[in-house]
Amino acid sequence: MKQHIKHPMRLLLCLMAALLFAPFSLANNGFKQIRFGTSDDTSRLVLEFQSEPTYTYFALKNPDRIVVDIAGVSNDFSLSDVAINSPVVKKVRHSTPKTPEDTRLVIEMTKALVPTLYTLPASSSAPPRLVIELVDPNPPAQNIVINSAAPNRDKDIIIVIDAGHGGVDPGSIGPAGTYEKRITLSIAKMLEDRINSEPGLKAVMTRNGDYYISPNDRPKVAVKANADLMISIHADAFSTPQPRGGSVWVLSKGRADSELGRLLEQTERSSELLGAAAEVIEDRDTERYFAETILNMSMDLFRASSYELSNKMIREMKGVTKMHKKTPQSASFAVLTAPETPSILVEVGFISNPQEEKNLNWKEHRERLADAMFTSIKAFFKKTPPDGTLWAQWKQNAPQQHKVASGESLSLLAQRYGVTVNRLKSENNLSSDLVRVGQMLTIPSS
Repeated sequence: MKQHIKHPMRLLLCLMAALLFAPFSLANNGFKQIRFGTSDDTSRLVLEFQSEPTYTYFALKNPDRIVVDIAGVSNDFSLSDVAINSPVVKKVRHSTPKTPEDTRLVIEMTKALVPTLYTLPASSSAPPRLVIELVDPNPPAQNIVINSAAPNRDKDIIIVIDAGHGGVDPGSIGPAGTYEKRITLSIAKMLEDRINSEPGLKAVMTRNGDYYISPNDRPKVAVKANADLMISIHADAFSTPQPRGGSVWVLSKGRADSELGRLLEQTERSSELLGAAAEVIEDRDTERYFAETILNMSMDLFRASSYELSNKMIREMKGVTKMHKKTPQSASFAVLTAPETPSILVEVGFISNPQEEKNLNWKEHRERLADAMFTSIKAFFKKTPPDGTLWAQWKQNAPQQHKVASGESLSLLAQRYGVTVNRLKSENNLSSDLVRVGQMLTIPSS
């Protein structure tokens, strides 16, 4: 009887051993699809899986290629449907994986590219993904033209709103678990609504949802949109909970100078910066000198505009929140490097401070912050609207105010402003030609 009992036990042990040591497939993370796209200097592969993948990668030279090993994914899916339309990425192919349970991909390139790989968790609209970004450190020369004449542009003033962080990058996290990326997107959308409801203004968002955008790609949105302003919204943080208050930042002079050098180096010929003016300059060194001078002056102008707007922003934000910095600060932020675009970064408060985290979670507080930003933006562009915009036209046609000085008469003022005496009298409800020193007169458009 005892022997009869032992036989089933032996059989069970043998079966368990067979299961443990017999070869079987661990490829249990099903591949779904792969997509390829490019934007400026970045090529991007997105692979979708049933569950979040585990991966490693390395680079090889002669020829240049990136090898990506993905664990627990069958190597039998096809890559024939991947449309590669890129001057720097030749093809994506399979190679022999380290183990039969894995997948090895090889990305063949025409030159050495800088790889960045990261995973994105599943969302309501997409499964888990592996993102492979390949950045060209020396992209082909681009046409960079200084707008010395009135540009052929949209009548609206274009304002790019950048909600900081997003996707796999949550930004800072408050003591109660508040994600910076959600606060910045909420305020950005509130500001977008205010801007788009104002005639003559138009908002462009760098992101409209919870997804990741590289800091280096954000200023490219401003360049593509021919933007008149870029405002990046963030929430500050510190290692202790005490610091609090908002601040406004502009690009540092050092970073602006380095960006100037990068633009000049990436431009194959300096004449691309000078346009038709280069045709009258025969010496190439002189041509480059003029290009550098013009671009330098242009960047200095836009840095000055950024500083002016920052002061207005600080004055408005003081009515909503405590300011950690009472004057504009400068730093080497990648998001502020769009050439020819005034750009500022606004820290709406310290999310690491429990009280400010609570405030930022309060919708009315975020609305008031958006109001402060909107008011300062309007004041800035009302004073200096870009040429060719509706606001510039309104300013040109708006009546002017003139304070009468000693020795001035209606006939003298009419001649100065190019209007008739009768129009001056009618506009100001004057019954005679007499005016007094200090009197404010409305000057009608000529």
